[in-house]
Amino acid sequence: MAQIHPTAIVAEGAQIAADAIVGPYCTVSAEAVIGSGTELISHVVVAGKTIIGEGNRVSPFAVLGGRTQDLKFKGGLPGVKIGDNNTIREYVTINAATNDGDFTTVGNNCHILAYSHIAHCCHIGNDVVIVNACQIAGHVVIEDMATIEGSVGIVQFMRVGAMAYIGAMSKINKDVPPYMIAHGDPIQVRSFNKIGMERRGVDENGRKAIKEAYRILYRQDAPVSVALDKIEAEVEQTTEIKHLIEFCRASEKGITR
Repeated sequence: MAQIHPTAIVAEGAQIAADAIVGPYCTVSAEAVIGSGTELISHVVVAGKTIIGEGNRVSPFAVLGGRTQDLKFKGGLPGVKIGDNNTIREYVTINAATNDGDFTTVGNNCHILAYSHIAHCCHIGNDVVIVNACQIAGHVVIEDMATIEGSVGIVQFMRVGAMAYIGAMSKINKDVPPYMIAHGDPIQVRSFNKIGMERRGVDENGRKAIKEAYRILYRQDAPVSVALDKIEAEVEQTTEIKHLIEFCRASEKGITR
């Protein structure tokens, strides 16, 4: 039997694991699913069709699954899916998707810190760090192991690549390629994320290849398409390089230069 505080309001139909904890003054919707070992500390709102995995810890006044703020919302039951072992701190809001049956998603092992907002239809990968007061508009994709420092604003439909590092107070209005460090308003790529790659286990060949790709893409005066062709022809095609090329070529909004 789940540990549910007597002041919590849990709607009939909610699926709560036997060892989950629902703390004081939480509210949980009838459509919610809360996995094993997850704790709602207190005053957490789990709304609509919100599916929370195992081992998550959700701090007071977070609102998960609130209705999208998208003016195109036409009703139905879109929702939020959150993976395992995430930390979600105070006053975080993660909104449901816009269209019936769709989900805003958060992966595993993420740290989403206080006052951050993740809007409708966003997709957050695994091992992502989102520091305090980040404001993430709809349809944003943040790939695995990216770090978004405090008070960053991300425009709708943008992408942040794997292991990218975004400096505090930046405005993202172009896609940020994987493995890069970017900062500013307007945002600019400043370097490649050497330390982040080392910490995340990228081997020496992978790091050297990204360093060379950075030199071609950001230190030579060539159009993006020409630079990518040169990277493909001249740089060792490690897993990281292949992902960098694929990410940049798939960009619909253009990459940060």
